Amino acid sequence: MVQPHLLKTGTLRTDLLCTISSFLSSCERDFSSITNGNVCFRERLRSGIVDIKKDDAIALFQEMIRSRPLPGLVDFSRFFSAIARTKQFNLVLDFCKQLELNGIAHNIYTLNIMINCFCRCCKTCFAYSVLGKVMKLGYEPDTTTFNTLINGLCLEGKVSKAVVLVDRMVENGCQPDMVTYNSIVNGICRSGDTSLAFDMLRKMEERNVKADVFTYSTIIDSLCRDGCIDAAISLFKEMETKGIKSSVVTYNSLVRGLCKAGKWNDGALLLKDMVSREIVPNVITFNVLLDVFVKEGKLQEANELYKEMITRGISPNIITYNTLMDGYCMQNRLSEANNMLDLMVRNKCSPDIVTFTSLIKGYCMVKRVDDGMKVFRNISKRGLVANAVTYSILVQGFCQSGKIKLAEELFQEMVSHGVLPDVMTYGILLDGLCDNGKLEKALEIFEDLQKSKMDLGIVMYTTIIEGMCKGGKVEDAWNLFCSLPCKGVKPNVMTYTVMISGLCKKGSLSEANILLRKMEEDGNAPNDCTYNTLIRAHLRDGDLTASAKLIEEMKSCGFSADASSIKMVIDIAMKRLTLRYCLSKGSKSRQDLLELSGSEKIRLSSLTFVKMFPCNTITTSLNVNTIEARGMNSAELNRDLRKLRRSSVLKKFKNRDVRVLVTNELLTWGLEDAECDLMVDLELPTDAVHYAHRAGRMRRPGRKMTVVTVCEESQVL
Repeated sequence: MVQPHLLKTGTLRTDLLCTISSFLSSCERDFSSITNGNVCFRERLRSGIVDIKKDDAIALFQEMIRSRPLPGLVDFSRFFSAIARTKQFNLVLDFCKQLELNGIAHNIYTLNIMINCFCRCCKTCFAYSVLGKVMKLGYEPDTTTFNTLINGLCLEGKVSKAVVLVDRMVENGCQPDMVTYNSIVNGICRSGDTSLAFDMLRKMEERNVKADVFTYSTIIDSLCRDGCIDAAISLFKEMETKGIKSSVVTYNSLVRGLCKAGKWNDGALLLKDMVSREIVPNVITFNVLLDVFVKEGKLQEANELYKEMITRGISPNIITYNTLMDGYCMQNRLSEANNMLDLMVRNKCSPDIVTFTSLIKGYCMVKRVDDGMKVFRNISKRGLVANAVTYSILVQGFCQSGKIKLAEELFQEMVSHGVLPDVMTYGILLDGLCDNGKLEKALEIFEDLQKSKMDLGIVMYTTIIEGMCKGGKVEDAWNLFCSLPCKGVKPNVMTYTVMISGLCKKGSLSEANILLRKMEEDGNAPNDCTYNTLIRAHLRDGDLTASAKLIEEMKSCGFSADASSIKMVIDIAMKRLTLRYCLSKGSKSRQDLLELSGSEKIRLSSLTFVKMFPCNTITTSLNVNTIEARGMNSAELNRDLRKLRRSSVLKKFKNRDVRVLVTNELLTWGLEDAECDLMVDLELPTDAVHYAHRAGRMRRPGRKMTVVTVCEESQVL
């Protein structure tokens, strides 16, 4: 109750007015705040949300929830879509949940956004649960709903389920569109089933859905990756026939495919073709071609392509520079590699760990490991962290330089810095320890590795088997070799060759021969290294016959003996078969030539006209020079001479202007052997069996030749 005396003084009137005024001001501020906030978030939504941070997104969402009246679902959908475009999918799903907790029901648009976010997070099972909610709320799934789910299934590699969903989509009255099929085709191609992608392309045509450049480019790229370049080009032509214009992506796939198939010339021509069609090549196009040129060792062409790239205004990226630097390093052109690094920095392209790893590898290849180490120490100064590949290259460099202690120290540094060594790193270290006489240390590490969960692989086992063989532990190597099947590891050609080499060094040639046959039975065809290893072992043992058989077997497989094997054949044969054979048409018996030579060496100067057939290891021109140096006229006759030159040489020999004719064919060039006083064949067969066979063949009935073994090559020359 109001006191009467207060009314008299007017105190109540004043206090009441102040209270009412304060209340109205507060209401005005609150209303203004709400209105301004509402305008604020709507303005932001209209202007577009780009690269919004998580905290800002949360603040904006809270502002929307507090706004009165509440924003409509259209505003929330627009907001959620904007956040999803920044790939903050889990955040969108959290907002959707908050929406439900605040009693705001979803519509088909927000539900589709939820399905998309679950699919992008590879949680299609949750996306399917949202699809169930769509139907429960009475909404009809639209094409967007199905397309989103199909794309999600394809992202998870569940292509078969995606194809089934397309059929379900049709049953529900939704017609698949180009987006649907593009998702399916992309998923199928990613799974590696290009033929099924082709079928899907034809199904599109049957359902009157036009394929676009994305559809064709996806299948073309898949064909190129499968090595089916002809089919890719055929599809490319089909696309153009249908009036679908190729994109730079299409050309990039074709260029990569052609280069991968070794048709880098065609790839370069395709670059010109795309330019003529006004399709601008991008940095990827040039990088693909640069990579091929570098791998082919064609650095000049790579540099020209790089210049063209600059001329066209295409800025090189990190891959461009790294490719060129790697090319220079592979050809030991380290100064140019460093120049490219400087250019890269000047062009504001920051070098990465691949850049420096290539440079380090280049230094290690030319045995400049210390310079490589300097580059390595500078890596951390640039804020980069060396990886397992970087460390492995340096460890290998030290091992190959004989600095095994430094290699071990660097390996320990690698582990202490938290860089986990992989199989390659361990393989390099073990190989280095074995080569530098530290077999026991290598075996200790290998034993620890066997206890670990690391998949060692056949390369690691081969390294240890070879180390054991070189270290004289052939029995241990053999036991490890025999245990490989129990370890689930299959020996390869290199493993067999290493074990065969170990058995040969031990002198167990019979076991080595047996292992060669077992190798073939196990489906590992011997290579040239395998054969040469056994051939040299038999030669060291003095078994020319076994070596000859292996050489013939080797030739039948398309291989040839290496230089060291050939030298051993010649050296051993010269020691054991000191006499060579001469062919003389005029002589009637062995005695005639023996009397001619007597106990002395045959001298060319004692004969009138001689026809010589050089050993394969000595060229005809070398023989001519040797004979000419002794003051006797001689001439060379071989297939490489022109017709007029051959005729001139033959005429001079028949006219006795040339005393010694050096040729590489026994009965050719239209020359009768009767015109020669003596024919000397300096070509030595590979073993005694072939030697006897050849001599016997030359003496077969009907020939007037006599085969006599009277002289050596050194005795004639």
